[in-house]
Amino acid sequence: MAPAGGCASTKGCGSSATGLDPEIAEKIANHPCYSQEAHQYYARMHVPVAPGCNIQCNYCNRKYDCSNESRPGVTSRLLSPEEALAKVKRVASEIKQMSVLGVAGPGEPLANAGRTLRTMELVARDCPDIKLCVSTNGLTLLDHVDRIEQLGIDHVTITINMTDPEIGARIYPWVLYRGKRHTGREASKILSDRQLAGLAALTERKILCKVNSVMIPGVNDDHLVEVSRTVRGMGAFLHNVMPLVSAPEHGTHYGLTGQRGPTPTELQALQDRCAGDDGAEMNMMRHCRQCRADAVGLLGEDRSEEFGPETYLNGEVTYDLAGRQQAHAAIERWRTDVRATREELRISADGIAKPARTVLIAVATKGGGVVNQHFGHAEEFWVYEAGENWARLVGTRSVARYCEGPSECDADESVLDKTVRLLSDCAAVLCGKIGNGPREALTAAGIDAVECYDLIDSAVAAQGARLAAATPSQSLTGPGGSPEPGQELAVARSMIASRLAAEV
Repeated sequence: MAPAGGCASTKGCGSSATGLDPEIAEKIANHPCYSQEAHQYYARMHVPVAPGCNIQCNYCNRKYDCSNESRPGVTSRLLSPEEALAKVKRVASEIKQMSVLGVAGPGEPLANAGRTLRTMELVARDCPDIKLCVSTNGLTLLDHVDRIEQLGIDHVTITINMTDPEIGARIYPWVLYRGKRHTGREASKILSDRQLAGLAALTERKILCKVNSVMIPGVNDDHLVEVSRTVRGMGAFLHNVMPLVSAPEHGTHYGLTGQRGPTPTELQALQDRCAGDDGAEMNMMRHCRQCRADAVGLLGEDRSEEFGPETYLNGEVTYDLAGRQQAHAAIERWRTDVRATREELRISADGIAKPARTVLIAVATKGGGVVNQHFGHAEEFWVYEAGENWARLVGTRSVARYCEGPSECDADESVLDKTVRLLSDCAAVLCGKIGNGPREALTAAGIDAVECYDLIDSAVAAQGARLAAATPSQSLTGPGGSPEPGQELAVARSMIASRLAAEV
């Protein structure tokens, strides 16, 4: 039996509704953070209404802000609840696939509970089709559970980096609780106890909970397996293990003291441990983008600059509920077709035994479940574990994700060189189009460049089967140097042609 609020299946429940309690399946259906599938179609929005914080983390500095970065928590402008409502109505009416509103900073939302919950109250009143989310460090969560439930906030994310106060003392210099500043092991014990009590109270009320954890090599990396096991046992639905961001230019303690972040391989290995038999068999989030506190749009993109104050503060904004409902209905029809194609091709990420041989394949996509982006336009790549009838997303990698300061901007390495290095463990890159220069650079690194316009799952599975089966003596390209997809891909193209014309 799954824990209360948890997932009936221990494999891949964040990706689809298979095996889920119907109530939970409905809650995550169009939530881009709680559903891996939904994040290809639906957008989120964060409103920065919470300025202050009640703890200090060694990985955090909210003061630095650059328009080119996506560090968690940063924002360019603080909003009042009323300004936030006006912006939500404008964004949701123009980006109709926006389905979720979250408050995640720039400080601690529940240390600013009045501003945060007033914002949620206003949005619930005027925008009834939008899901409401709060992200919190959990210190005062228990004090606000009743109000969270009353407002219909049915998704809460708690950042839990440890359950061992000795480890916590290396992450948190101080905690401000009930008017007193606590330090060391005492501070971490107070924080951990309050986090777990808040998690238990939420899951008892069937409020869906995601746990975020920052992977800090040499500090809490091994311990996060125990964290995953603990939170699953308490009913958490999803665990998101994120990489530490520690560029020295950001001014954090870890950045200034040389604490490194994990490599993509290290991050995936830890996520696999948490999801596997030696961990908690936990449902893992693999598509997180560590969003800014003012992020707008699909995960992996930020359209906040399109919605400056002049777009929503000059006059009343009309909320286009009918237009949004039509757009969401069209998205769901397309999702149904995509699922049908996947089922007809028997492609799985958890429903069948994993193939004995798999490879990593990177995908350039603008969303919609399709390989549809030019290689040169991609700012991130989705990385899949691929094999025969197998396509499992294992993470995303950003080409120019964070503004890393002048020392990085002056480096000799080109963007192409960085991209090739970023994808060096991948057997292939799938993209809508690619130029001769990038193709040659990838080929020189032993990476196939495959041009296609197909469903991601079918293209990844077909190319994965081809590459996994190849031996060093076999050519990986067809005549003229162009990739030669397998029969499954041809079938997928035929199916897509008949389904894609109607919409999306």
